[in-house]
Amino acid sequence: MSVIIRSWINVPENSDFPIQNLPYGCYVFKNDPHNESVPTICVAIGEYVLDLSVIYNAGLFDHTCLKGTNALNSTNLNDFMSMGKQAWKEARQTITKLLSEDDFTIRNNEELYKLCIIKQTDIKMVLPARIGDYTDFYSSIDHARNVGTMLRGPENALMPNWLHLPVGYHGRASSVVVSSTPIRRPIGQIKIGDNPPILSPCRNLDFELETAFFIGPSTNLGERISIENTDDYIFGMVLMNDWSARDIQTWEYVPLGPFTAKNFATSISPWIIPMEALEPFKTTSIQQNNPEPLPYLLDKSNNSAYDINLEVSIKSINMDNYFTICRSNTKYLYWSMKQQLAHHTITGCNMMSGDLLGSGTISGPTVDSFGSLLEICWKGTKPLILPNGEERKFLNDGDTIRITGYCQGNGYRIGFGECIGTILPAI
Repeated sequence: MSVIIRSWINVPENSDFPIQNLPYGCYVFKNDPHNESVPTICVAIGEYVLDLSVIYNAGLFDHTCLKGTNALNSTNLNDFMSMGKQAWKEARQTITKLLSEDDFTIRNNEELYKLCIIKQTDIKMVLPARIGDYTDFYSSIDHARNVGTMLRGPENALMPNWLHLPVGYHGRASSVVVSSTPIRRPIGQIKIGDNPPILSPCRNLDFELETAFFIGPSTNLGERISIENTDDYIFGMVLMNDWSARDIQTWEYVPLGPFTAKNFATSISPWIIPMEALEPFKTTSIQQNNPEPLPYLLDKSNNSAYDINLEVSIKSINMDNYFTICRSNTKYLYWSMKQQLAHHTITGCNMMSGDLLGSGTISGPTVDSFGSLLEICWKGTKPLILPNGEERKFLNDGDTIRITGYCQGNGYRIGFGECIGTILPAI
């Protein structure tokens, strides 16, 4: 039986952030009247954060390869992520030791404790990385079948290329925002029936339940990442909501795919869950034998999926509590993160530290696991009834969408925190 590690910091039962997790993020202080607080790297532990800049400057990483790098003194995680797996491993080992119940380095040093252990209620999380590029995939077979069935009928639901490669598109990195950032309803061209297109606020605004991963080390132009080496480049995962203007998308996506229907906002959770924390939750991948992928996409490990429980809830301005409308799981993804990265770089496309790669909408096989209102309400034909009697086919102004996720371990859970966004009226 494995020993359950415990922290000297009290971690509430069912907390997202036990010592087995230690997700990375960046924070500023809430009570900063002059807005002079500089983003600082931290990890979450229970209801607190551990300020990594403070303990780095105290010399507590001097025995690691991070010594002299200032990677943990930065205002974002890019430099640290770029250092690779050995640095990630040594940092995690050090942090785990400092927070373990039998270590007294911080808790017996009153001055150090006051500087580095901070209540989460006193801080505000910001984007954890400088995102240079953002790519979104389309890797859930149930989602692809659902959307394809709506557009082309069940016989032609999947496009001919879908089972051969991870379909994706290049998104807009500048509009990736951290959880709790309000989302402004976009304006764009829509076409209703046989009438000419008009410029209008989006009428069919939707959420998309996704996860995403951050790139660690950069690669050079012309360099490919083999599927066997992808683990060296995947730093960690976040929750993601790829907000979608369905009516704008319907009119504009032919022939080049998503554009303004997607570029107005993408929300991510503030905590990056390290892949080492997710390692115990690997599970068997969906079989890919009809057809078998080309050799560069063939994953011989067969366990590149992750058992991450996902949930989407909605709250209207007339509701006091959230109402769950979807429960899904990342194990439903047909194409894995490893395959997505291997395919992304097969052309020699260079990856940069801090690049963000999204999974695409994660839908399961049943209606209660569909990851978008487009599917839940089946293109508006089956309205969702909220507890207070309100109907939704798509999102109204004032609606708040909350995405959560966790892996359930033996006596602990690895949580992702929250990815929240509230819809503001179009200007």
